Amino acid sequence: MFKRKSLQLGLSTLRISRQIIFVVFFLVLGVSNLASQVKQDSIDSQEKRWKLLKYDMKHVFKGIGYSYSRPFHWQGSDWSKLGYTALGTGMLYLIDDQTSEFIQRQQEGVPKGMRDYGSTIGSPTYNYMFTGGVYLTGLLTKSEKIRRTGVLMIASASAAGLLQQITKSVVGRARPMSGKGKDTFDPFNSNRDFHSFPSGHAILAFTNAYAIGKQFKNPWVRAGIYTVGAVPGVSRIWEGQHWLSDVVLGIAISIFTVESIDRYLNNKYKSDVYRKDKLVNWNLNLGLGQVGITGNF
Repeated sequence: MFKRKSLQLGLSTLRISRQIIFVVFFLVLGVSNLASQVKQDSIDSQEKRWKLLKYDMKHVFKGIGYSYSRPFHWQGSDWSKLGYTALGTGMLYLIDDQTSEFIQRQQEGVPKGMRDYGSTIGSPTYNYMFTGGVYLTGLLTKSEKIRRTGVLMIASASAAGLLQQITKSVVGRARPMSGKGKDTFDPFNSNRDFHSFPSGHAILAFTNAYAIGKQFKNPWVRAGIYTVGAVPGVSRIWEGQHWLSDVVLGIAISIFTVESIDRYLNNKYKSDVYRKDKLVNWNLNLGLGQVGITGNF
């Protein structure tokens, strides 16, 4: 039984790995086709793009590895953030039944277009189409800022996406729609009804939003982007696919992953704009009968 469940976990990991390889293949193929269509470009210009592509893809994979290695370098404040995140997720877990019922009751009042957007935009296929499109735009226009943003998005989504796939299988938490309670766990169960914790849609959508938001200084612009990025996570609660704690932890994973890879890329790209402190400080506020997360821009 253990070997069978381990094999199922391995297959889930393999599917994510194949998606990462597909992204690289898509980028290489797209660049080759588009470069051949831009007749006014010189051979030297096309060769430069090819070198940039190889450079960027190298740092996509190195950025993923960097994010996974960070826990081995954490200090006191980093472990404190992890503790606050675990505490906040645990407190939300205690009220998951109530919050799930309340949010699902609001579904009928939400426009169908918004519900469809939330269910679709967080899927791996649309995620990589979007991130790949951003990167290709930067590569074809030779914009370092857009290229770097694309690299940040691809690396962050791949790192966080792989982590959530493994965590979902290991934890085996039942989804609300399964009819089972929030306390039902069946580790390594291949049935998707037991792949609730954390929310993959919330992770992929908010990873993109957070990476894009970091390119803007205006706090209102950032807040708007983050709000749009949070919709897919909320939509999964509307649909009974996830509990509130699943979504909140997914968003936390997105923030930690993007911040980690963003710091890594600071030393790999020349523009001074990336060396400025653009960190958003997220704090967990705990009080009698309340839980809140605030961000200082």
